Amino acid sequence: MSTEPLKVGDKAPSFSLLASRGRTVSSADLAGHPYLLYFYPKADTPGCTTQACGIQETLPSLAKLDLTVIGVSPDPVTKIDRFADKYDLTFPLASDADHALAERYGTWVEKSMYGRTYWGMERSSFLIGADGLIKAIWRKVKPAEHAALVEKAASEL
Repeated sequence: MSTEPLKVGDKAPSFSLLASRGRTVSSADLAGHPYLLYFYPKADTPGCTTQACGIQETLPSLAKLDLTVIGVSPDPVTKIDRFADKYDLTFPLASDADHALAERYGTWVEKSMYGRTYWGMERSSFLIGADGLIKAIWRKVKPAEHAALVEKAASEL
């Protein structure tokens, strides 16, 4: 895990992950195009569903901006596929089951609930420019506000 948290202007860590609907997503395939990596804790939970459906609704305007969206969770692909099918999510949802990518992005964090501490995914997003540099970061993003924040920032790329 990197010791310094990523910041705007840093080169985005590279990745290649299995994703929903039999896809593979990779930073190499996205070279020269802007993209959003959004990390979410768990497929088919209320907050993650709100966030994913919000992104799905904004896909037409994000596509006009040439922005690719990739959701990333620690769930296995089988669970992600069920989630994508249930809500007709057409953008790739990637499995980071070993949380290696989340660790590189600093989104695999210690959390606390009901007095119990555990490691899990922080709901965070990274907007990557066509040049491969991080253009915007949202940490602990609120699911219902996420899509609007992304749409605004992407329109300013």
